[in-house]
Amino acid sequence: MADFFAEYGSLLLTETVATLEMTIISTLFAYILGIPIGVLVTITGENSILPCRPVNVVLGWIVNMGRSIPFIILLVAIMPFTRWLVGAAIGVRGVIVPLTVAATPFVARMIETALMEVDDGLIEVANATGSTTWQIIWKVLLRESVPSILMGLPITLITLVGYSAMAGVVGGGGLGDVALRYGYYRYQSNVMIMTIIILIIVVQIMQSLGSFIAKKSDKRIRK
Repeated sequence: MADFFAEYGSLLLTETVATLEMTIISTLFAYILGIPIGVLVTITGENSILPCRPVNVVLGWIVNMGRSIPFIILLVAIMPFTRWLVGAAIGVRGVIVPLTVAATPFVARMIETALMEVDDGLIEVANATGSTTWQIIWKVLLRESVPSILMGLPITLITLVGYSAMAGVVGGGGLGDVALRYGYYRYQSNVMIMTIIILIIVVQIMQSLGSFIAKKSDKRIRK
């Protein structure tokens, strides 16, 4: 074991950091893009605060289309766009773009689901008191759905950890790249097993931390 970590410890640490970097950054960008889309899908729906069927249908179609494309195909398909945008199509920087594109519709749908859970009575009260559309979105819909949104955060992170591993197929870096280059191509099962163990630990930490934060933010939970 000592010999293994002497040979691969530095590599595993570096690529674990790379996996976390690409996952966290792409999740941040996905939420920046996904929250407005999810809000628009929600408020333009039938019987919502700003119904607009054409906008709702188009946005819903875009979200569904984005969720239906397998990540490995998306990764390869948008390589020219990725190279144009960030100057690289491989490595951590090159993987962040397709990860963000893949996660944005996923986040948008989770945001929509979270907002739909908000009690209609609260929206009616806000309307009755003369609140503007923006005030209803910010102070009612988003504020009341914070626990649900935070509960979806670890799901997004864990999904992107899995996607980042797929990026190793095209030299995307991270633990997936290590597992492929050293574990699979060189038939070193110990490297493969260690990358799996590290990924399991990372996923468990993300899930536990996300659930803890979501529960702490949920004012409905009483001690």
